[in-house]
Amino acid sequence: MAKDLTTSQIDRQNILNNPYALSEIEKAAGIKGIPFQGKTVVLKEQVASFFEVSPRTIDNYLEKNAEELQKNGYEVLRGNQLKILKLAIQESDVHETDFVNINKTPQLGIFDIRAFLNLAMLMRESDRAGILRRTMLDIVIDTINQRTGGGTKYINQRDENFIHAVFAEENYRKQFTDALDHYIDMGKIKYAIYTDRIYVSIFKEKAQEYRKVLKLSKRENLRDTFYSEVLDIIASYECGFAEVLEKESKALGRKLRPSEVDKLFQTFESQALWKPQVERARNKMASRDLAFRDALHLQLKDYITPLKRDEFERFLGEKSKELSERLEDAKDVMKRLKERE
Repeated sequence: MAKDLTTSQIDRQNILNNPYALSEIEKAAGIKGIPFQGKTVVLKEQVASFFEVSPRTIDNYLEKNAEELQKNGYEVLRGNQLKILKLAIQESDVHETDFVNINKTPQLGIFDIRAFLNLAMLMRESDRAGILRRTMLDIVIDTINQRTGGGTKYINQRDENFIHAVFAEENYRKQFTDALDHYIDMGKIKYAIYTDRIYVSIFKEKAQEYRKVLKLSKRENLRDTFYSEVLDIIASYECGFAEVLEKESKALGRKLRPSEVDKLFQTFESQALWKPQVERARNKMASRDLAFRDALHLQLKDYITPLKRDEFERFLGEKSKELSERLEDAKDVMKRLKERE
């Protein structure tokens, strides 16, 4: 899916919050700046020179996008902080600092690497900014693929919570299908129908619609691609609705008709207790799939937010692992527990 970084703040922020891609982008950009308090910074004149635009153009972007740029590292120094920067400038060999009268200015704006890249993603006037944007997108894809072993379809399984969630959900799934079998007077189609009812209630897509978004084949189990938070709420729905079906069927002394089940489900899904859990699941699915899988759930577009740094660390960092590794770890733990008995 083509991304226009100049118009999408979510896509910009996902790049800036990805520490693994950011490190590679910084190397590719090769910015020579001023060492200042443990990071490298550049001045407005240096930025203008790099992008081959006027300082006034930089000022326009700072004015129009002040909140976003400040959040991502742009700051104006005054007083003692400015004095420290001036000393750092004097000790550096960056020639572009001749563009400003450092000694007389009462304040000075600086860009760290995140703010610099943020500006590059906003700027339309500069060919260099366009080249840098394309480079960023390529590096993001390469970095994610490298850290996930070449694909992101099952990136959800790298989460340390996945195994527990999928095992728990399987147990509640059996409870749910048993309830459908015992308490609903309907053919085998009921399993697909009421599974879809749960999916639509939680993330607004039927199974087939979800498959199309993630481009899953018929052989692939879509639940293998769910994030742990989504599996948890599906399990809660299955467990809770199975109990509703059992109670109503036993109260009536017979199996339930489809129309009765539909009414029961409408009441069940409208309970206020589901709202925060559903909104959380929608946010996680929509935001992560856009960032990691380049997959857009149109029905959930209003729930998309930029991923925070810890989300990238959770699925790409040192704590993330392939499912096979986690299963091996789980097997070793079970073996040690058995030896203690």
